[in-house]
Amino acid sequence: MDRRNFLTTAVALAASPLALSAPALARTGSSSIVELAAATPDLSTLVTAVQAAGLVDTLSGPGNFTVFAPTNAAFAALPAGTLDALLADIPALTNILTYHVSADYYPAEALLGQRGRVPTVQGGFLRVDARGSGVHINGSTAVTTADVFASNGVVHIIDGVLLPH
Repeated sequence: MDRRNFLTTAVALAASPLALSAPALARTGSSSIVELAAATPDLSTLVTAVQAAGLVDTLSGPGNFTVFAPTNAAFAALPAGTLDALLADIPALTNILTYHVSADYYPAEALLGQRGRVPTVQGGFLRVDARGSGVHINGSTAVTTADVFASNGVVHIIDGVLLPH
């Protein structure tokens, strides 16, 4: 994203009443996001996708990342052949994976009781509603396990694959 677009986006976010503010990064985990995901059997499909897209170094590096991590069951619920097609189409796979990542730090305490938008690395926004029971992303995807802390951010495990609009 060029500087002008970044500044325009940043100003629009700051002026938007729906933009959630991210607190300062609190590093509490000892493993990177990728190491954490690789050690979690229910995230093995996500790890395979991250490797295929060439995002391992990015998600292992320093950052204030928040990752909404779909489970293996979430990937399995996609229409037949979708995952294989994505693994063969790296730009489309990267687009979807980066839609699950924010470059800002949003632990559960920053989301609970809130409704708003979280900017993604992909360039879009996730609609977050955490005013009722639990945290829901884009309407129907639920956070099933929140606050899995990594050295470079936080992971929230979700029950669906988020697709950019």
